[in-house]
Amino acid sequence: MPVRTELAGVPMVDVTRGGRVESTHAVAACACDDTGAILLEHGTIHVPVFLRSAAKPFIAAAAVRVGVVERFGLDAHEVAVMAASHVGEPRHLETVASILTKIGATVADLQCGGKPTALHNNCSGKHAGILALAKLRGVPFEDYLDVTHPVQREILALCERAFDDRFTADRIGVDGCGIPVFATTLARAARGFARFATLRGFDDGDRRALQTVRDAMLADPWMVSGTGRFDTDLMLAAGGSIVAKGGAEGVHATALLAAGAGLVLKTVDGAARAVPPAALALLDRLDALDAGAREQLAGHARPPVRNVAGRIVGEIRAR
Repeated sequence: MPVRTELAGVPMVDVTRGGRVESTHAVAACACDDTGAILLEHGTIHVPVFLRSAAKPFIAAAAVRVGVVERFGLDAHEVAVMAASHVGEPRHLETVASILTKIGATVADLQCGGKPTALHNNCSGKHAGILALAKLRGVPFEDYLDVTHPVQREILALCERAFDDRFTADRIGVDGCGIPVFATTLARAARGFARFATLRGFDDGDRRALQTVRDAMLADPWMVSGTGRFDTDLMLAAGGSIVAKGGAEGVHATALLAAGAGLVLKTVDGAARAVPPAALALLDRLDALDAGAREQLAGHARPPVRNVAGRIVGEIRAR
């Protein structure tokens, strides 16, 4: 059989209106243990996809690895926001601003864009962490978005080690916030998040950095996303057994600490609305959530569809 070069998925999430299915989202997904043994497979798992913000824990780890925590006195909340896709609530903004103050930078140094300021961009914590890396390395802030900048080369090198992959030029793009973004397969991504769960297979420096980021995210799940958001609620409901990180265009990744596994999915059409129902259905397949957690997450498993007036007219649900 010919090898597929385009992403394909399995119809998994239905959107209803009244009693009828109005739309269906296909999902590609893979779960692996840290050896790469496949535990679950849906659709094409060997076609590279951009991980987008799901890669943020590894981007943050590149800065942590070289000593930004110790050099600038960063606390766990600040490390967590470096891995976050936050919604700009006051404590998010205060925490990112604190990083900038500690490294001697200002909001004007952030090149991620955003309104009313770049501080409000959901990636501002990641960018502050990258600036901390640049400050520690003694390299200019200017052009830190460029793939040839020393900090970006350092970040991509750690990500290549974490995902056991090589990001050739055809697999590098530009993320929504401006930094280089890499594409890897769902199979490699799932193994990378399994290794994030177990911390096996890394050298000492990578292991310590990834553990610092992982523990910071678990210690403050709210900082990773925000009030009522899926990643925050999933980590809180799982009680420390899951690290969750979503990305744009329907990407979502989880590190399952108790199972020593990783799960990564992508909606083929990029629909974000299908991600929580799909992720929870797949986590159920992996027995990753107990009854209490499933009850807490019921609103994410079957979110309502509302009309303009706010009336519930349907729902989004996994098959």
